[in-house]
Amino acid sequence: MAVKVREVKSARERRLFIYLPERLYERRYPCWVHPVYKTQRIFFNPKRHAAWRFSDAVLFLAWRGKQVVGRVMGIINHRVNEYHNTRESRFGFLDAVNDKEVASTLLSRVEEWVKAKGYEYIVGPLGFANTDPAGILVEGYDQRGSVGEPWHPPYLHRLVEAAGYRKEVDWVTYYVDIKSPPKVYAKIAERVLRSGRYKLVEFSDRKELKKWVKPVFALMNETYHDLYGFSPLTEGEIDKVVKEYLPVLDSRLVKLVTFKGRVVAFAVGIPDFSNGIRKARGRLYPFGLIKIIRARRNSRRLDMVLGAIKEEHRGKGLNVLMANALFETSFKLGLTHIDSHPELETNTKMRAEMERLGGRVYKRHRLYRKDF
Repeated sequence: MAVKVREVKSARERRLFIYLPERLYERRYPCWVHPVYKTQRIFFNPKRHAAWRFSDAVLFLAWRGKQVVGRVMGIINHRVNEYHNTRESRFGFLDAVNDKEVASTLLSRVEEWVKAKGYEYIVGPLGFANTDPAGILVEGYDQRGSVGEPWHPPYLHRLVEAAGYRKEVDWVTYYVDIKSPPKVYAKIAERVLRSGRYKLVEFSDRKELKKWVKPVFALMNETYHDLYGFSPLTEGEIDKVVKEYLPVLDSRLVKLVTFKGRVVAFAVGIPDFSNGIRKARGRLYPFGLIKIIRARRNSRRLDMVLGAIKEEHRGKGLNVLMANALFETSFKLGLTHIDSHPELETNTKMRAEMERLGGRVYKRHRLYRKDF
């Protein structure tokens, strides 16, 4: 039976789009983790997610008869293109059964949509912003997906390649054992603090964090300009990230560095709670939130989420100062290892830092590109 692709128009079709990966992957792949559906319903709703206001976006579903067999999103983020002076289009949230016809028909439909708007190439998977899931998993299928980091079945990247896409760039994620920090780290951290120029800010309560949220995101917007596809987050996007992550943060795993009272560096980690999300099946209520909180308390893995150092303060030991503090806190909390969060394979400085700590690449996500 032929595959037909139709644009999502109704609330019912949007619901089918959101819950399709669960139907495809939940029972078959124990490493796949549900999204938090409350946030998904906001993300895919043009009336509720601010990014739709400065983007052209479309959702497609693939049907074989009465059965939904795949999905994909097309995105043209005008703010990203203006910021980087590019003409980039994107596909994202590609999920499908293991069938070349399904994947190629979905991607062809997005390509037609893009070409009609005058664009000549497409990259993906990407969302609206860098805080959205990016890339297709091509290595590390035996590792459970983490928050904000997608997990895909082993066949999906092959379907994309069969549709004529080639590698654009990879993100790599490191596994780092948590033990006592290297002695040289403690010495460097002590020297940085002794200079009196910098102050390490640590927290014991989430309420203390609130006044630092805007300075942290301002620094992120300033320092992330070289990241692939980045554009500064709007106030609405910042509010979205804060709402998603603040409730699950452990304030003890947030480290800031100030210079003359202003934030010049930060590192944010959270205990992995993906197992709780899977047990809750992505539903927060009535008991899902309890399962997620319990998983966070019992976690042994630290997931790094965000980090940055103001350009003129790099090479001053601030990365070591924060790493030393995070290692000490993590060790006290009983955490045993770190998931570094995806790093661009071209980010040699950060990769070298991970490898100095004994890290090894254990997951890899790939961004693809197709020129028309």
